[in-house]
Amino acid sequence: MSNQEPIANYKFNYKTTANKVMKNINLSGKTIIITGGYSGIGLEMTKQLSRAGAKIIIPAKKNLSKIKNIDILPLDLTNPESIHQFAESFLQNNSKLDILINSAGLMYLPLKRDSRGIEYHFATNHLGHYQLTLELLPALKNAKIS
Repeated sequence: MSNQEPIANYKFNYKTTANKVMKNINLSGKTIIITGGYSGIGLEMTKQLSRAGAKIIIPAKKNLSKIKNIDILPLDLTNPESIHQFAESFLQNNSKLDILINSAGLMYLPLKRDSRGIEYHFATNHLGHYQLTLELLPALKNAKIS
């Protein structure tokens, strides 16, 4: 097969809408955390996964009351204590986490450091998500893959 030949049997392409991708997908009974689920591509994921029946937990300050199946929990990805409190609160109320989408991110900030002296972009986009994932690992392990 040459590099010029299209691969057969693709259901989706660059023109495919999120609604078409999610058509006939049922996520009832699934629990999903989406960091950054309140804006940009994260908001679109929140809308689509909620429409498919999933319970969505979003660390956000914004009001997303127009979207069903949403719980808001506070989280500051630059603050290890905030991450710990978020994970602890989740684990106290949920035995499993089916999907974790680490979508929050910062870009093009002037140089700024968190309380530990770590550059803000790195603390948020990498270290914060790493800690969050590790602390939620027990709930992720409890989810059944289907």
